[in-house]
Amino acid sequence: MRCFLGDLRLVKRFVRKREREEEAAAEAAATPPPAPELTPPPPPSRLVRYFRAMSKAGASDLHLKPGGPPHIRINTRVSATRAEPLPPSETEAMALELLTPKQRAQFEEIGNVDVAFELEGADRFRINVFRQRGQVALAIRRVTREIPDFDALHLPPGIEALTAPNPGLVLVSGPTGSGKSTTLAAVLERINRTRPCHIVTIEDPIEYLYEDKMALVSQREIGIDVATFDVALKYLMREDPDVVLIGEMRDRETFMAALQAAETGHLVFGTTHASSAAQTIHRVLDLLPADMRDRFREVLASNLRAIVCQKLLPCIAPGIDRIPACEILLTNPSVRQLVREGREGDLIEVLRSCEGDGMLTFTTSLLQLIERNYLDPKVAYDVAPNVEELRMRIKGISSSRAGLLNR
Repeated sequence: MRCFLGDLRLVKRFVRKREREEEAAAEAAATPPPAPELTPPPPPSRLVRYFRAMSKAGASDLHLKPGGPPHIRINTRVSATRAEPLPPSETEAMALELLTPKQRAQFEEIGNVDVAFELEGADRFRINVFRQRGQVALAIRRVTREIPDFDALHLPPGIEALTAPNPGLVLVSGPTGSGKSTTLAAVLERINRTRPCHIVTIEDPIEYLYEDKMALVSQREIGIDVATFDVALKYLMREDPDVVLIGEMRDRETFMAALQAAETGHLVFGTTHASSAAQTIHRVLDLLPADMRDRFREVLASNLRAIVCQKLLPCIAPGIDRIPACEILLTNPSVRQLVREGREGDLIEVLRSCEGDGMLTFTTSLLQLIERNYLDPKVAYDVAPNVEELRMRIKGISSSRAGLLNR
């Protein structure tokens, strides 16, 4: 009898288990599966027309803000177009039609989302959708496929030396809109065409699109390909790079990662906002706590390869809108010594004394542009770091000195 009751209990447990499984299966069958993440639908036809108009006009940016006409940026200048003001409903509709369900959820949560779109056979566009004053607006960056070469940019010969396969940190400095990204694009494209290597770029946003030539080029865009600069830099060395471009040295972590990559035998390019080689060194060291700067002077002196500072100036030659004036500092024993000793103010003496080795002062660069009829002397005087020196140089009087190097 006891054996029978025990067997009965086992049967009942089995039946209950089977009933629960059948009920769970029925419930799962009644619940539709989650919708897969879809690629963004094609943008509204009006937005495509905006894209094509940007490419035709050579605009770098387009701003669509409710209540006003579209604005475009050409050669750093933002101007209103003649189009009618955009109603809030239209900018919101254009924005939302670009987004996947996941991106819409992100936009609703934080009020900001990045999207990329590429016109077939044409340019690529990075769109930032954001809220301002409770309404939806769009900031659109055009990423061109055309990368000008050194001759088209009228870059000085010393820039070409940066393409050599020597490890180290190369910093390109200048204010916003000074052509830093374009100069670096020309350098990377020359490497791409001439060396079998792996180039990795980390940018926010991607400025130029590269096609693999002799080199393999991997481009990572912050907010689209990787969440943050920190994450991208953390895994950089696992991607087997030979040449690295870090869009901007914006904080201590970025600077330290760039130095580490240079120290381990890589050629690393980055940008900063500074007006001279001396100021560039001060700027990167200011990213570090005061008690760490002296220690890292040695690391910087050992791994710094070059500093290029440039300004874009209006050109008087036909067919050329703007021309770069450059300062080029190439690292040599004298430069390393001055950096170690904190004597950045004396770097100008190295520049003056070593121009035959590919270095260049702003004054000499301005003088060369005047001699080639590219630059109005009045403009040169306005931007010259030493107006009297430039006047004397124009008169054929050189003020180069080498005294400090003999200390």
